[in-house]
Formats: sequence, C-alpha cells, structure tokens
Amino acid sequence: MKDDIAPAKTKSTLGFVAFVVFIDMVGVGLIIPVMPALLESLTGESIDRTAEIGGWLIFAYALMQFLFAPIIGGLSDRYGRRPILLVTLFLLGVDYIIMAMAPDLWWLFVGRVLSGAMGASWAAANSCVADVASPAERGKYFGILGGAGASGFVIGPAVGGVLGSYGDRLPFVAAAVLCLLGAALGFFILRETLPAEKRRRFTMARANPFGTIVQMSKTPVVLGFLGIIFLMQLASQSTFSVWAYYNVLKFDWNELEIGLSVALYGLLLAIVQGALTGISIAKFGAKATCVIGFLFAVPAYVLFAFAPGSWAMIIGIILGSFAGLTFPAMQQLMTERISDDAQGELQGAIASMISLTSIFGPIVMTGIFGAYADDTGLFFPGAPFLLSVVILLAALGALRWNLARVRPV
Repeated sequence: MKDDIAPAKTKSTLGFVAFVVFIDMVGVGLIIPVMPALLESLTGESIDRTAEIGGWLIFAYALMQFLFAPIIGGLSDRYGRRPILLVTLFLLGVDYIIMAMAPDLWWLFVGRVLSGAMGASWAAANSCVADVASPAERGKYFGILGGAGASGFVIGPAVGGVLGSYGDRLPFVAAAVLCLLGAALGFFILRETLPAEKRRRFTMARANPFGTIVQMSKTPVVLGFLGIIFLMQLASQSTFSVWAYYNVLKFDWNELEIGLSVALYGLLLAIVQGALTGISIAKFGAKATCVIGFLFAVPAYVLFAFAPGSWAMIIGIILGSFAGLTFPAMQQLMTERISDDAQGELQGAIASMISLTSIFGPIVMTGIFGAYADDTGLFFPGAPFLLSVVILLAALGALRWNLARVRPV
C-alpha cells in the first residue's frame, strides 16, 4: 500500500483528507479578519486591549489542542483515522455555530475551547500520509497536505473579509456550514487508511502530552526535531497573534485588507508546500530543505518588525512563505524513524508541541504588542516580530546541530 500512493482508491482517500484539512483551515481563516471588530463590539475596549483579549482566546484554543492532540492521535492509532476525522469535523461545525450565536465574551471562550479540542484532528489527518506513502515520498505528501491547509488560508481570510463587511458573525456561520458539509461528504467518500493489523491498544499513559513526549524521547533525533518545531512555532506566534492589530494600528488596514494579506500568504504557502517541497527534497535532500526554509524566514520577520510601509509587509509575506519548506521536510525525517503503529502518536506529539507554543506565545506576543503600542514609553509595535527573529536564529542553530545527528535509516 506504500508504493508511492499508486492505487486510485488510495489517491482519492488522501485527496479527501487534504480536502478535510482545507475545510478546517478555511474555517479558521474566515474568522481572522473579523476578530478585532467582534471583540471591540463585545467588550467596548480599545485596539490594544482587544489584542490582549484575543491572545487569551488563542490561549484557550491552544491549551485544548495541547491536551487533546495526543488523545486524538492515539485514538486514531487504535480505531483508525476515518471515524476520528469525521467526528471531529462535525463537532467543529457545532463549535462555529456556538461562536456565531455568542451573546458575550464568555460564550466566545466556550467556542474556542471546543474548537481547540476538535482542531486536534490535524494529528489524524497527517497520520494518513504516513499510513500509505513510502518513507522517501512522505515529505512531498506532507507538503501537499500543508499546501491544502494553506489554500484554505487563501479562501478563508479573503471570503471572511468580504463577509465581515456585512456582519462580524457571518463568517462563523459560513465556517459552520463548511465543516458540517465536509463531515457529511466524508461519511460517504472517506476510506480508512490504517489496517486493523497495524493498530495498537489505546492507553491514557501514552495518550497525553507528557506520555507522548516520553515515547518520542526514545528516539533522540525525533525529540530534537520536536524542540526545533517548538521554537519555530513560538516565533510564528507573533504573526498569528498580532498581525491584524499591528496592521490596523500602523497602516490603518481594514478587514478586507487584512483578509487579503493573509490570503496572499496562504496562496504562496500553498504553492511552496504543495509544489516546491517535493522538488526541493528530490534535488537537495530533506536535510538541506530544512535549512533553506530558515534562510527566508529570518529576513521576513526583520521586515515585519521595521516595516516603513505596507509594501514591506508584502515583501515579508513573499519571503516568509518559503519558510514552509522546512516543516514537511522535518516531518519526513521524523516519520522514517517511528514505527507504523505509532504514527498517530508522533503526529499528536507534533501537534501538542505546536499547541504548547500557542498556550503562552499569544499572551507574550500580544502583551509585548500592548506594551509598545500605547501612548506611554517607547512606541515600537514591531517588537513581537523582533523577538521572533531572535527565536528563529536559536532554532536554526539547534537545527544544524540536530541534523548532524541524523543517520540513514
């Protein structure tokens, strides 16, 4: 079944898995442009204060992903990928309905808690690639899956910006419809990728963030990559957390402009991950591809921090999209060193590591933004992006050290 995903049925299954990832990211992207306006309408606070509240909303989302990603990954190793993907997608649709109807800030927090738990389906989706692709081809297909998610960011924020101009609740309704429709289609189309003989017993001792990390520590190189992923994602929290607030404050962008900027990044990332990752790995190898991505990421964040105009943000977006080469290449190197019955566990560990940065990263980044974006003291709203530059340089050093330990499998 791992012969370069040759069978037509397997191709269609992975195609639908990519579609599920696409829908998930469309839903996330739809709501990004309207969050500043929605929070202002619910709280009556200024832009710097709503940015901090937005950070706590991301905190709630990330905490649930951190806790549930290993559980979702472990359950998919036990019961298969199909039921986990369908149930989580359905419940994600319910979550968006809750947020669309939220009468106050606390109900918005309830919605983010549920979406964080169900958004952990990322682990099961990525495990499908490890189930059916040969080790040498996994980086390419992880890139395609990442490209599908990035494509969701092309559609989501752009449509969200348009819908948001008619009402700040409308994007949530659209996200709910997409998720529920995807779950319904998946019930008839999605095929299982994990054979019964490759499943393992589910235990909470392993299906928790700390138990999963203990399992991964048995392969030191994999543990090293998890640490690098942690640093990469921590750096990216500056864009996830303050992008909309920063551009509203510094360049007076509106919802549509915010949405289109995120859509541009999503389009370029989809091209890089979906088309260029496989080419880069084939030409330069997975190890070199990991490093190439960093060479674009660092100058992108420097531009964000000191941007003199909107044009600099656009150039930064273009450069930053090439950083998308790194993650799929690292996923390939990691999956080659983990057994077939623990691929869901590995993806759960990756998702937990990413979520861990989202637990405190947004609070730190929005807190720094708030401190340097008000009328007291130094005015430097780009401070969170400058911190990201420092973190990325540390991650690059760790990557080079860890790659030196990688041996052929």
